[in-house]
Amino acid sequence: MKNIENFFDDRNRAWCVHCTEALINVETNRDHVPSKCLLPRPLPDNTPVIEVCKRCNESFSEDEEYLAAVLAVVMSGSLDPDELRFPDWATILKKNARLRRELKRATIPEQPDLFGPPPRFTLHPDVDKIRRVVLKNARGHAFFEYGEPMMTEPSVCTFAPLEALDPDSRARFESASNVGEIAAWPEVGSRMMTRVITGIDLVGGWVVVAPDWYRYTVDQVGGLRVRTVIQEYLATEVVWSE
Repeated sequence: MKNIENFFDDRNRAWCVHCTEALINVETNRDHVPSKCLLPRPLPDNTPVIEVCKRCNESFSEDEEYLAAVLAVVMSGSLDPDELRFPDWATILKKNARLRRELKRATIPEQPDLFGPPPRFTLHPDVDKIRRVVLKNARGHAFFEYGEPMMTEPSVCTFAPLEALDPDSRARFESASNVGEIAAWPEVGSRMMTRVITGIDLVGGWVVVAPDWYRYTVDQVGGLRVRTVIQEYLATEVVWSE
């Protein structure tokens, strides 16, 4: 990724986008958006970061690890850390016995065939934990690209496997046709405006943080909308209506 300067109103940088606390009153640190555990190592150059209060940033760590572990288990089809396809995510499970137990309790074995392979399982993850990470990253993307601190609850916050979407729903989700239309152009000075004009890091209207790992798009259709795709598997959408 290329570093893009922004020129939005500095007054919007005064508060933590997660808790609304004035940053001048608290200890702060850099929050990666997306969460670092959802990206490959080494991190892509100029991974988006925003300044938030340290307490908020640290409060998401367990939920972020939980989401990474859920994705690793589901995409690998195993609860065994040694069988996971993603070494960094496997390490999370190896080091966290409590998380392994939690995920095991959330699985329901499927009925095996008499002469078939060992039974697989269905995972029912904690959707509240996943939602917190999805919303956390959406707030970060909205602020990084548009300079908009979205401090209220969104009207929409959904997530599902891409493969679970019917063809029409997937086509609508993947569409970023509004990017480049004059009526939908972002504010002058925002990073997203620079991307629209120059095409920096944009592929079909999506900002690609790391190919096959994470992409996102932010637009102002009916409010402010953030969509992400993690590992080309999990699709998320967060909308703050007008």
